Amino acid sequence: MTAQLFTKSTIMGKNIHVVKRGSHWSAVQEKAKRSSGNFKMQKEAVKRAIEIAKNNGQEVCIHGIDGKIREKNSYGHDECPPQG
Repeated sequence: MTAQLFTKSTIMGKNIHVVKRGSHWSAVQEKAKRSSGNFKMQKEAVKRAIEIAKNNGQEVCIHGIDGKIREKNSYGHDECPPQG
């Protein structure tokens, strides 16, 4: 990378994905070369992803075994907050 100013969301990507990889679950940040953790149970990976998201104002995307996103939660500035 060239010397530029980057925000946390630019460096880490906007989302953290919880995905099944072989026999374990991983918390993976977009644009990251490595996962942020590998876990035996999905709920452990989700817990770690939420910790990271809260610290960096990111969104967590939880994937099912089939790879499809089944849930998304935002822990930062929401551009489209719910009304009411």
